Amino acid sequence: MGHEELAVTRRSLHGVAELVLAGPQYRATGKLRLRVVPGGFATTLTPRLRVDGSRIAGDAGAAVAISGRTPRALGAELGVAAGRPESAYDGGSGVDPDEMLAVDPGQADVIMAALALGHDALAAFAPDETPVLWPEHFDVAIRVHEVNFGVSPGDGFMEEPYAYVGVSSAAAGDAFWNAPFGAAVPLRELPGVPAVTGFFAEGRERAR
Repeated sequence: MGHEELAVTRRSLHGVAELVLAGPQYRATGKLRLRVVPGGFATTLTPRLRVDGSRIAGDAGAAVAISGRTPRALGAELGVAAGRPESAYDGGSGVDPDEMLAVDPGQADVIMAALALGHDALAAFAPDETPVLWPEHFDVAIRVHEVNFGVSPGDGFMEEPYAYVGVSSAAAGDAFWNAPFGAAVPLRELPGVPAVTGFFAEGRERAR
């Protein structure tokens, strides 16, 4: 996997999630949560917007390519004002509304596959919870009994997609807790939903 190429596409898709989907939704409804859908991700409320691979669409009109456009231009085509969900959090994608986006379809498929695997594994692991795609870190996650479970398509901590268990404090000397926030394992080492749910289950047991 080309981590550099993946990072470029991931940054652009993160920017779209944050500025084109979450920002307008937050201003309209006060809600940040996005959702993973087959082939991509979407808003949970209004405005109804959906990213499918390397393209984005609204309720009306054809999907448009993300690559080669800015978040502001995409928003204008979709009838929304692109911009961060101001004051909702401090981090984010770092993408400016006028930054030219670059999305490679193959790398987008890698990212969407990671998010889909995370969604399905979380739904199997905790059927009563609704997996959320958070625009701040661009990860799909749930929180159960003060423990965070999720899948990231990669970030500054790990350049490739990974599953994680986040805890406030971990037992000293336990090799399972291998990350500053808890535990993380690359998805290439967790082939399929059962393996990811197994990792989550182990984290839940060790966190007790």
